[in-house]
Amino acid sequence: MSKWNLIIDIENCTNCNMCVLACQDEYHGNEFPGYTAEMPKHGHRWIEIMRKERGAVPMIDVAYLPVMCQHCDNAPCIKAAENGAVTKRSDGIVLIDPEKAKGQKQLVESCPYKAIWWNDDLQLPQHWIFDAHLLDEGWKEPRAAIVCATAAITAKKVDDTEMAKIAEVEGLEVLHPEYNAKPRVYYKNLHLYNKCFIGGSVTTEKDGFEDCVKDAKVRLMKDTQVVAEATTDYFGDFKFDRLDENSGAYTIVVEAGSEKKSVNVELGESVTLADIYI
Repeated sequence: MSKWNLIIDIENCTNCNMCVLACQDEYHGNEFPGYTAEMPKHGHRWIEIMRKERGAVPMIDVAYLPVMCQHCDNAPCIKAAENGAVTKRSDGIVLIDPEKAKGQKQLVESCPYKAIWWNDDLQLPQHWIFDAHLLDEGWKEPRAAIVCATAAITAKKVDDTEMAKIAEVEGLEVLHPEYNAKPRVYYKNLHLYNKCFIGGSVTTEKDGFEDCVKDAKVRLMKDTQVVAEATTDYFGDFKFDRLDENSGAYTIVVEAGSEKKSVNVELGESVTLADIYI
């Protein structure tokens, strides 16, 4: 059976907030019986964009991570709900019943992704419903995907086998797989948010002038093992990405012709090294 999935490419997200605004436009002041009550004007962000800055000038990047209800196949909120207040449809969408869920504040705490919001006025837990009401009317995608100017958000309705193939081919990941919630929201280039890099520039000095060293060989070592290799670009830059935070001691080994230099690095968060002179 075909089920809905969302794919978010972190590299393409520019924090324009169009998805956030589309969500607020759809649900503030509108209620959809059987799907959801209206969203409050203030305080709720059913789609929330998180920000992560990595490195330091001159080698720095910023990633934006849209987070919303993950429509998990093993949803903790379903287990925490009373009276069948949270259900999962056959098409993969999770819904919180706006009548049955009244007063069930435990649902907010049950979500490890912090994607369920508490409506004080209505005493009701609420979340992004994948625009299920629109999809049921024949829409091809939720509004968050339709308004995304950079195509960072796309929706696919395919069977689980096909989705697994897509995830493998495109290198998709889910947020916090250790939660074992089995979310249906997938992320591409997630390393830009949840991994680290070590980067820097190789420089030489000739006749009192500094110059970039192009095509220098750079190795990333951990203990005695080569973790990765790179070649400096036209500006003498190199970058080793997808490293785990707080992964400890590394050594950068730079070779350019007969010249060789080593630099020790302790990796907590992303590191931009001072120029390496060789």
